[in-house]
Amino acid sequence: MANEYPKLCLDKSMSMFEEAQRLSPGGVMGIRRPYNFIQGEYPIFIDKGYGGHIVDVDGNDYIDMLCAYGPIILGYDEPEINNAVKEQMDKRGFCFSLVQPAQNEFERKVIEMVPCAEQVIPVKTGSDATTLAVRIARGYTDKSIVLRCGYHGWHDWCVENHGGVPEETLALTDEFEYGDLADLEEKLNKHKGKVACVIITPVGHALAKPVMAPPAGYLAAVKDLAAKHGAVLVFDEIRTGFRAALGGAQERYGVTPDLATFGKAMANGYPISCVAGKREIMSVCEKKVFVSSTFFPNSLEMVAAIKCMEILKREDVPNKIWERGTRFLAEIQKAVDAVKAPVNVNGIPPMPFFTFEQAPGDPDKTYKMRRDYFYTQTIRRGLFIQPFHHWYISYRHTEADLNKALLAIRESLELMMEKYPVKR
Repeated sequence: MANEYPKLCLDKSMSMFEEAQRLSPGGVMGIRRPYNFIQGEYPIFIDKGYGGHIVDVDGNDYIDMLCAYGPIILGYDEPEINNAVKEQMDKRGFCFSLVQPAQNEFERKVIEMVPCAEQVIPVKTGSDATTLAVRIARGYTDKSIVLRCGYHGWHDWCVENHGGVPEETLALTDEFEYGDLADLEEKLNKHKGKVACVIITPVGHALAKPVMAPPAGYLAAVKDLAAKHGAVLVFDEIRTGFRAALGGAQERYGVTPDLATFGKAMANGYPISCVAGKREIMSVCEKKVFVSSTFFPNSLEMVAAIKCMEILKREDVPNKIWERGTRFLAEIQKAVDAVKAPVNVNGIPPMPFFTFEQAPGDPDKTYKMRRDYFYTQTIRRGLFIQPFHHWYISYRHTEADLNKALLAIRESLELMMEKYPVKR
C-alpha cells in the first residue's frame, strides 16, 4: 500500500503571495488563484520550466501536465523557437508602424494547415480571436444574436461571471448544451432570423465537467443547422488547434466550419492567436468591420508561431501526442477500475481528465473530499494537474515522465479510496 507524502515546503510562494495581494486585487488573476487548486498545497509562483517540467520558487520540481493551460505543446525553453525569436529581435526588430514580412509567412503557414483557412487575421489572445470571430459574423450577417457552447474567454459577450457586464449585452448571447442537437435547434428557432453565429468548442470541455469528444455525426449536424438558419459556424479551436491534429479538431473529425479561432499551441507559449476562415466572410474586415491594435502586427510572436508550426509538422507532434495520450488514458482507466473509484475517466488523448462523481449511498460532498485529497497527494508526489481543468500531454513529456505521473495517480487513488471508501 502506498504511503502519504509530506506537505511540500512552499514558504517563498506563500510569502510572495502575501505581497502580491497588496499589489494587485486577489494577488493573481482568474483561474490561477489558489482556490482553483488545493489551497496551501500548491505553489503560487513558478521560477522556471524545462522540457515537460516546472520548478517553483521553493525549488520543488513537478511534471507539468497543465502546460500553462495549453500553450506548451512542445516543452518549456525550446531552443529552436527561442533562437528564431532572438534573431528577429536582434537583426530586424519587431514593433513598427507598418507590418513585417513575417506576417505573410505566418498567414501562409496557417492556410496550408487549417482546412477552413482561406484568409487569416492575427491577434494576441484567445479572447481576442473569439470576440473578433463574433464581430466578423455579425458584420457578415447583419444579425446580433450569438449562440455559444463552451468557454470562449473573458469578454463581455461570453464571460461566465457576469459582474460588470450590462444586461443588454448578456441578452445578445444564448448558450446551448454540447452534444444536444435538440437544444441547439430550439435556441435557433427561439431566435429565428436573428442568429449571427453558432460558436462551439468542437471538443466539449466545460469547466470541471467531463471532456467530451464529439458524438458521431454531431459536428456535421451542427454545421447543417447553422447553415439552415443562415448563421456563421465558428469552431473555437483555441485548445484543440494544432493539438487534436495539425489542422485542429476540424481536420481530426472531418467537419469544416466557416470560421475558426486558434491560439495556445500555435506558438508554444508566445502570445498570438488568429481567426481563420472563408474569404467571403473574412472580407468584411476590409472595410465594414474594424480590427486594429498597436500590438497585433508584432513579429516576435509570428516568428515563434512559424517555427512552432514547422516543428509540429516536421516531428509529427500531434499524432505522437495522440498515441501517448491513448495509452495514458487507458492506464488511468485501469487504475480507477483497480480500486473501484467513483471517478469518470474522460477526455481525448491530448487532453486527458477525470471527474469525481457522488457515489450512491455516500453522504453529500464526499466526492469533493475525495477530489481534494487526491490532488493533495498528486501534487506532493510532484505531479502538477488541476482539479477543475483537464490536463495536457506535451511533446517533451518523456515515457519516464508519463510513467511517474501514472504511478502518482495510482498511489493517490489507492490512498483516497482507503481514506474515503465507498459505502456499498
